Amino acid sequence: MHLPAAVWIRKAIIENGYSQGYFLMGEGDRLEWYTSHRRALIPLDERFRYPKSLQRLLNQNRFQVAINRNFKAVVAGCAARPNTWITPRLQQLYYLLHATGWAVSFETWQGDELAGGILGIVIGGAFIGESMFYRIPDGSKVAMVKLVEHLRRRGFLLFDAQLQNPHLERFGAYVVSDRQYQQLLAQAIRKPCQFL
Repeated sequence: MHLPAAVWIRKAIIENGYSQGYFLMGEGDRLEWYTSHRRALIPLDERFRYPKSLQRLLNQNRFQVAINRNFKAVVAGCAARPNTWITPRLQQLYYLLHATGWAVSFETWQGDELAGGILGIVIGGAFIGESMFYRIPDGSKVAMVKLVEHLRRRGFLLFDAQLQNPHLERFGAYVVSDRQYQQLLAQAIRKPCQFL
């Protein structure tokens, strides 16, 4: 894809930040880099779990999954909350990263309706989950399960959820120190994985 040199320079700066364990958040018209001394990870091994009620839903095949079918709608869905850090400026940055093949959306659909999705950044064998949302109940939960299955098939080493919360804990999310995270991240970004 032919993009101006300034775009590739900006992408390189952003990739460098994420490769060191930082992530971006919007504050008004500014974008700020953040990090956490306690990083939440979604396990890609047998520690990953989910409620039995969700297994029944998965067995019904009510949702179909897609990748990048409607990236902009997933970004908009993730940003549509009363206090959002996905500001218009950060949304534009996600569009840029998507155009260069770096930002992706993993989506669930019910017919022609977007049910939910997960927005993420891919570097080597690391998937950095930026945000998730749903429009139809359980849409994002199914996306989480199917995304983990997808990452396993593709040989990914790391699913970074950034910050722990009760919802992620239900899926087996666990917290590591910054030192542990940096070691895992360094190993993951060196692994050449293909998300698509």
